[in-house]
Amino acid sequence: MSWADPCRYIERILVEESCLADDYCQAILGRASLPWTVFPDDEPPLHQEEDATWKTAKKILALRRYKGRFFKPCPGTKEYRCCGYHVLATGFNCPMDCVYCILQSYLNQPWLSVFINTSDLLAELSAVLASGKPMRVGSGEFTDSLALDRITHLSRILVPLFARHDNAVLELKTKSAVVDNLADLEHNGHTTIAWSLNSPEVMRRQELRAATLAERLAAARKCADWGYRLAFHFDPLIFYPGWQEGYRHTIAALFNAVPAAAIAWISLGALRFPPPLKEIALSRFPQTAIYRHEFIDGLDGIRRYFRPHRVELYQFIYQELQRFVSPDTCVYFCMESDEIWREVMGFSPEERGGLAAMLDRAAFPDWPA
Repeated sequence: MSWADPCRYIERILVEESCLADDYCQAILGRASLPWTVFPDDEPPLHQEEDATWKTAKKILALRRYKGRFFKPCPGTKEYRCCGYHVLATGFNCPMDCVYCILQSYLNQPWLSVFINTSDLLAELSAVLASGKPMRVGSGEFTDSLALDRITHLSRILVPLFARHDNAVLELKTKSAVVDNLADLEHNGHTTIAWSLNSPEVMRRQELRAATLAERLAAARKCADWGYRLAFHFDPLIFYPGWQEGYRHTIAALFNAVPAAAIAWISLGALRFPPPLKEIALSRFPQTAIYRHEFIDGLDGIRRYFRPHRVELYQFIYQELQRFVSPDTCVYFCMESDEIWREVMGFSPEERGGLAAMLDRAAFPDWPA
């Protein structure tokens, strides 16, 4: 079964009562063509006595209003190099089920949520972007950016907005192949379409209900043909028997599928997780072996592979990328120390103006220096 469009996993929709009159909410219900019921405002869509386990709840989509701030800085840590990204909250959770997904450890509501008060989102976002300051913005921190796009059409709202702001680039990051809504949009080069990639073995065993490598790369090729710039995230890199050949295969397939010049940036990050995630993930996926490796608590309290093991992973992946990558593509580490940067890449971000500046140059190639 293909999971190129993972929203096919959804079986029913719950609608917050005050959202029923919203045109966007009604449009989603019409496109989804699924059974739906209403729940009261300011109450959870499902109650404690109902079956709200991860397995069943991921089949349920809640349409609701978001009352917090939509636009926030990425929650990095001071102990490791952060890229200066900004996060746009458009929903929580996704229909895919990755064994390593960090959302399992801090989302106490396992059903899917899509925020339908897009007028509030656009007003807040437009006010922020009016500052004129260069900004890289992504919607893939708490949900997959495109997994539900067939029924939400959110890309058709966000991409035209960013097209009108020369100082902003939107990154839509996904493990799906849901890109049809992007085909005819006027993006003006201000939206980058990104995919998380891994070895075929990891994708098959640890990324349930996600698109295959071939499906992701075919979708990426379409986006390149439509003039979008691309990005790829090798994160999390995972040790397993034969990992070198697996990652070598993925990297070769990537550059065989899309032109190197279309890739704006590529990130690398080894498997890492907050301590509570291991127990949660093993209870849900007892067959997984990814947590059997040796880990150490990092300076930020997050568990990571020992430094020599991370360096081994990174050096191999980085050297393979260097065989194909364009000199204009920014290859960087997500949440790593200067020591790792120097040992693998031979420099620290500060020597090149800082990681945020490196990515800004990749995101805004025509911006005045």
